[in-house]
Amino acid sequence: MTIGMRIYSLVEGVRIAFDAIRSNKVRAGLTILGIAVGVFVVTVMTAAVHGINEGVASSLAAAGPNTFFITRWPAEINSCNGSADSCPWRRSPPLTIVQAQEIAQLPMIAGVTAHMNSTYPVKFADRELPGATMDAYSPEWFDVSGGDIVQGRNFTQAEYDAGSPVVLVNQRVVDRLGLGADPIGKEIRVNGEQFSLIGVYNAPVNVFDSGDKGKLVTPITTAQRKLNMGVRWLDLTVKPKPGVVRDEAMDEVLAVLRGMRHLRPSAQNDFFISTPEKILQLYNKIVGVFFIVMIVLSAIGLLVGGVGVVAIMMISVTERTREIGVRKALGATRKTILWQFLVEAVTLTGVGAVVGLLVGGAVTWGIRSFSPIAASTPPLAIVAALISSALGGVVFGLVPALRASKLDPVDALRYE
Repeated sequence: MTIGMRIYSLVEGVRIAFDAIRSNKVRAGLTILGIAVGVFVVTVMTAAVHGINEGVASSLAAAGPNTFFITRWPAEINSCNGSADSCPWRRSPPLTIVQAQEIAQLPMIAGVTAHMNSTYPVKFADRELPGATMDAYSPEWFDVSGGDIVQGRNFTQAEYDAGSPVVLVNQRVVDRLGLGADPIGKEIRVNGEQFSLIGVYNAPVNVFDSGDKGKLVTPITTAQRKLNMGVRWLDLTVKPKPGVVRDEAMDEVLAVLRGMRHLRPSAQNDFFISTPEKILQLYNKIVGVFFIVMIVLSAIGLLVGGVGVVAIMMISVTERTREIGVRKALGATRKTILWQFLVEAVTLTGVGAVVGLLVGGAVTWGIRSFSPIAASTPPLAIVAALISSALGGVVFGLVPALRASKLDPVDALRYE
């Protein structure tokens, strides 16, 4: 068969496929729906995971490429159910501000940011915002967390040392409490304690912090004195000096912390040091579950669509038996008939793939527009969806196509 004849056969097969879709709307619609569901699931979940990946990467990048984290709990998936037996790290002593200050004095370390948080009600005049998150930091927090102070200022070292009742809030708190266009200097109450508002801070929008919840920032010393915030969940973010190898800085911090926490040489660490790469590994393990769900759901959709392809193509072969006989009598070969029916099957699955991509693209746009997830569909995912649908058409259309190609022309011409 020449290239021209193949092109003609391809166009003719596509035309016949659309005629079959129009004449058998219900059967074709169910087939297209099955393929579309499978492609839709893959498109939306890939777009969402891609957006979440970008958010996680940007959140970790805000702290700096060489930064590492010290916590009392492990950055890993385990069978911890809250009890001391399943969570042995719960018996470990908490990290302390003194330990953070000692680490900050090391020659390889540029700075250490201590952090802890809790939830408190916030009130201004007769308005109240229950359950706002209070993040307590040491003064270097802004260099690690990123974001913008859109009004006012950060707290000073002097305010930190004195435990001054100062606070920064996000725009959500400003709006919910009715603090107006110039909230700086106003007095608000956090858990009944009076604080002076010194800044409006907007954290970087990401999948973990969309900015739609009340958030406050205050010095750790203030949180301890005014709100009695405990240090059991204190964590440290450590930034090495420029040019320092991170692993060497981690080794130095490890030795100092073990000494301060009176650990014998044979004793295990009662704290955990994590890097952005390790946190990403943990994240990827969690995301792997979503990929399994995605594969299962899309496979079910493609299987349903594939069964529909087989059914509709078998019916098509039966209805066009006489036509096949005429074509064979006029000289059409088995390969020609096989090619035509495979083109029809691929056209059906291709239409389903396009429908799934269009609907998935609309949902992706909605996720990106109305959530903190910067969802986007990678071009490779689109190509993969189209290729998989085409292969599905070939696989599921092969049996009906083979049946059509093997029909005896004499028996086919006699078929009524």
